[in-house]
Amino acid sequence: MDYEKKIFDLLSRYDSWWDKGFPIPKMENKLYPYSSIFTPIKINNCEIKNRIVMAPMGNIDMAEETGRPNQMMLKYFEARARGGVGLITTGLVPVSYGIDKSLIELGDLTYFPRIDRTRTVYPAWRDLAMLCHAHDAKVFVQLTPGLGRVGNPQCLITQHSFPRSASFNPNWYMSAVPCLRLSDHSLKKIIKKIGQASADAKALNLDGVYLHGHEGYLLEQVSNRAFNHRKLGRYANKERFAVDMVKEIRKRVGPDYPIMYRIDLSLALNATYKEKMRNVKPLKRFRKERQVHETLRFMVNLVKAGVDVFDVDLGCYDNWFLPHPPSSMPAGCFLEISELVKAYFKEKGIKSNKGQEVPVVAVGKLGYPDLAEEALRDNKCDMVMLGRPLLADPDWVNKAYKGETMSIRPCIGCQEGCLNEFVEGGHPQCAVNPLTSFEWEFPNEVTPSETKKKCLVIGAGPSGIMITKTLLRRGHSVDLFEKEDHIGGQLIEASVAKIKYEMKNYLHFLEEEVSKLKENKGFKLELSKVVKLDEIKDKYDVIICATGAKEVKPNIPGADKKNVFLADEIFKNPAKLKDFENIIVAGGGMVGCEMAYFLRYELNKKVAVIEMDKYMMNHLCTANRSHLIHYLDEGKVELRNMTKLLKVNDNSIEVSVNTSKNKPNPYVCWAPILPENIENPIDKLKPIKDTWKKEEIMMDALILALGSRSETALYDELVKAHAAKEIYKVGDAIKPGRVWEATRTAFRKGAKI
Repeated sequence: MDYEKKIFDLLSRYDSWWDKGFPIPKMENKLYPYSSIFTPIKINNCEIKNRIVMAPMGNIDMAEETGRPNQMMLKYFEARARGGVGLITTGLVPVSYGIDKSLIELGDLTYFPRIDRTRTVYPAWRDLAMLCHAHDAKVFVQLTPGLGRVGNPQCLITQHSFPRSASFNPNWYMSAVPCLRLSDHSLKKIIKKIGQASADAKALNLDGVYLHGHEGYLLEQVSNRAFNHRKLGRYANKERFAVDMVKEIRKRVGPDYPIMYRIDLSLALNATYKEKMRNVKPLKRFRKERQVHETLRFMVNLVKAGVDVFDVDLGCYDNWFLPHPPSSMPAGCFLEISELVKAYFKEKGIKSNKGQEVPVVAVGKLGYPDLAEEALRDNKCDMVMLGRPLLADPDWVNKAYKGETMSIRPCIGCQEGCLNEFVEGGHPQCAVNPLTSFEWEFPNEVTPSETKKKCLVIGAGPSGIMITKTLLRRGHSVDLFEKEDHIGGQLIEASVAKIKYEMKNYLHFLEEEVSKLKENKGFKLELSKVVKLDEIKDKYDVIICATGAKEVKPNIPGADKKNVFLADEIFKNPAKLKDFENIIVAGGGMVGCEMAYFLRYELNKKVAVIEMDKYMMNHLCTANRSHLIHYLDEGKVELRNMTKLLKVNDNSIEVSVNTSKNKPNPYVCWAPILPENIENPIDKLKPIKDTWKKEEIMMDALILALGSRSETALYDELVKAHAAKEIYKVGDAIKPGRVWEATRTAFRKGAKI
């Protein structure tokens, strides 16, 4: 088999994937009962009750600053164990403190949990084991040797110490910051630290250790010639660091303790960026990545050293949308990878040191019970790893066992709460589940209200439905009024494009939830209901305006022409563009770029996007924006940043374009946008000059995706008229945002009324 060609072919199918062999899945139960999912499996001497593994999602900024896991982290994991997961894996727990300076903040504090610091952290780990074991779930702790070139480069400023890597490599966040080479002595110290942490994990009643050897973290950096350019010394051999580490763990924990290893079959950098790998800094430094056949040989040697089970994916930080597949990527995107590894192990007769077959765990958007069951039945994997789906619904497994598939709250793939939030300085949460990471605060979800109130909720979008459900659970009565003839609000338009299939599944989930609410005698739904003040004044104790937001049309010359449309108009009725071929999208935020993707890959239009900001999709999760940008580039969509719309003519637009040579390349998706509170000293050396020139761009039609404005007129009217004793806004009516803000504000308001 030509393994490299297979990787190239697979990535070439991640653009219009719905036409290239990938399904558009739904929450269905056609394969129920899920006999394969609920078949036990033995890993070394550890028996797992089912085939569902919780991915290492979570624990950054969920422990005390000393590294001791706190109640937030413990209750977060317990909720998933209680929900039926067979195997819990923690998020990464570094052990290379004192060597990898990027792990430490000022004051010797860290945002990671620690298992190595002192005995003061031990009780919390024992508590974690106890909480999960109470629900018959096993726990593997994910240990990492360090971050290397993907660590925070601020250590250079705060500690006057360079980040460290396998070789002299550029830092991912700031490529101008070099990472210095770790000595063989330092790498041997890390191996000893991993061994000690593993022995501690066993003593603390954790059920196994899980090595973080993928995605371009330090273990991957030393094990992959893309990053390891050493010519001399023990660890010039790219496999030896990991093999030595596994042997050290096995020596410390004995033969009966499970060792799991996370690996990428390929960094897939060449398959992603092709010719860019030869001419783009810093990509060209990483051209000589480990080949697939080398990875397979490496995995065999890891098994000989003592590894019992693998999970396998693709990619690294420089193509971050692969190890963190966003909403726009297909479900089951890596099943061909796990199937390849499983077939290789079978062909070669690979067995663990316990004489067992080596299980292969599949990853990559498998949060649909039918899809997970099919993958297991078709022998594409031995276990299924779920991360974000278990944040969205910790009871995923229990609901699947009961066949209550339609009641599983689906992940929408936005990655705003689970990933981007801790990048921006918070801790992992979930856009559709406001309890994620707050299980400790709401142990019973909500408590009954002492005073039962008559409530009116105006607007049946995500926030309106969330607050309605919350109020009903607290014992209030609720009338839900919606001006349209359907529920969902802006989700209707947001779920039209095929890359938004997860949003469509969430819309179906909300429809199912509202259908169930009709069984509650205290609930009434009225569709096509336009609220009038005199009809509701003094008839309710509480009125909540979940009236959403409306797209903005700018006050510029020509914006009212017949070939100018709002994004929502086109998502509602794409046929409006049937006579237009050359389309410009004004607004390079998430909506504008998703519109461009829709136009290019579903309607086959010629597309350009203009954006005033210096970045496309600023503040969107790196994985989500990088997938869109990469395949917009592949699809020849023109992206023009720092371009202001001035005027619309019949067949053209007039713009003002910044011509500074230092303005960012809008197609860069191999590097992140730094949070705004992080100052990049290199930027000061290359300032963007305020040089603008006018330009005319030809087009057939213009689509405006320039943001929204809160709909507050009704709220203002109600407040002025004192229509009820309590009047509130939730969701977009407070500030236009995402599903995450809508559900969060609605739940918290409802929990306190």
